[in-house]
Amino acid sequence: MSSNYTGLGIQLMTTGEKAGTWGTLTNTNWDIIEQISGGYTTQAITSTPTTLAVSDGSAGATLAHRIIEFTGSIGEATIVTIPLDVQTFYIIKNASSGAYTVQFKYVTGSGSSVTWAAADKGTKIIYATANDVTNPDIVDLGMVTLTGTETLTNKTLTSPAIGTSILDTGGNELMKITVTGSAENEFTMAAGGSGAGPTLSSTGSSDTNIDMNLVPAGTGNVNLSADTVQVGDNNADATITTQGTGDLILNTNNGTNSGDITIADGANGDIIITPHGTGIAKAVDAADATGALKIAGLETIFVPAQAMFGTETNGAEANAVETTATRPVMKVLDFDPSTIEYAQFSIAMPKSWNEGTVTFQAFWAPSNTDTGNAMIGLQGVSVANDATSDVVFGTAIDVTDAGGGAVEDVMVSPVSSAVTISSAAADTYTYFQVHRNATNVSDTFTGDVRLLGIKLFYTTDAANDA
Repeated sequence: MSSNYTGLGIQLMTTGEKAGTWGTLTNTNWDIIEQISGGYTTQAITSTPTTLAVSDGSAGATLAHRIIEFTGSIGEATIVTIPLDVQTFYIIKNASSGAYTVQFKYVTGSGSSVTWAAADKGTKIIYATANDVTNPDIVDLGMVTLTGTETLTNKTLTSPAIGTSILDTGGNELMKITVTGSAENEFTMAAGGSGAGPTLSSTGSSDTNIDMNLVPAGTGNVNLSADTVQVGDNNADATITTQGTGDLILNTNNGTNSGDITIADGANGDIIITPHGTGIAKAVDAADATGALKIAGLETIFVPAQAMFGTETNGAEANAVETTATRPVMKVLDFDPSTIEYAQFSIAMPKSWNEGTVTFQAFWAPSNTDTGNAMIGLQGVSVANDATSDVVFGTAIDVTDAGGGAVEDVMVSPVSSAVTISSAAADTYTYFQVHRNATNVSDTFTGDVRLLGIKLFYTTDAANDA
């Protein structure tokens, strides 16, 4: 009976066969076995397919080596095949040049195969199963290499040293890692239990109070995709602040169509609430009532004629004009149409006043129907504590109001230009003097100007008078 051969070429001699040659043939078999156990060889794969054939009874066949290194330059996707009955495992390195795939498979059949990607020049452990007569499988047993691209499943890495970056599954840079000299502080990540979120902490070996820094590139933002952002820990006070001397600005939608709350940096810095457009800054009180915040600015004081008095010299005459019985009575000061007459009143201006200029409107009534203009003026002077009241008023400013009203009509003048109060200061007593500039050619109203009162406009620069 003739000898048989294994799938890798080892000769199986029958009893009584090969008399006188057993030593030589057995030595050849041992050579083949040694190749299979740990032999290394190279195989040039310059064309496709490259067939690895068995060499029955002879050593040196590529497919009978444990370790095979593919070499050569390929210009297309290349296939390397082995016979259907080969059952072994290989350590194969793809060292070919050329950015093309290399597939290792059985010569025929639809069983599984192993493929190196175009850029993969790594090493694989491959098991040829010969598990089916016509469709056997070749299986990649998986091998972690220092340079290859590997998929690790349920593997524990103890204190791994990672290079300068971590890539995503598409090979794109996901995270960069930089070196810090004498590094002591680091991130610690912990999973959350049921009902609790995961934790990212800053920790260190010696420091106890360690910042956590999130630094965007350029003018980029740090975006937190959450409906609610909570700060603080264990019921302790929480602070939101800036790292340097910049102001802290709070707004919505990156400032688009949004008002701002600006906390200005610096000693005695302001907190500025700025609504968008015609919006109003509002607050809610303890009773859940919503109202506009009062903002320092223009305020008014109305001084009625009955709070004034005619001066000793050329004083306006106090009068009461009854319209109809039990109807309004107009308490007025009558100013003559041909002589400049005066009236005075005095106010301790609010502490929140900015000590600047004021403006005014005159409320008056005509003593007779006339279409002429009336000129009404105002001037002021402030007197400080322990100072004389024998002082000169500031420059008078006139406002001209068109007549045309009938007797008992209420007339309201335009707002005057700025009136400068002489010696204006905080905590002063301020005298005001009203006059009718009757001798001015622009005052053409022929009757008495019956002054009902003066509406005084002043500007505040404080929220209250504290």
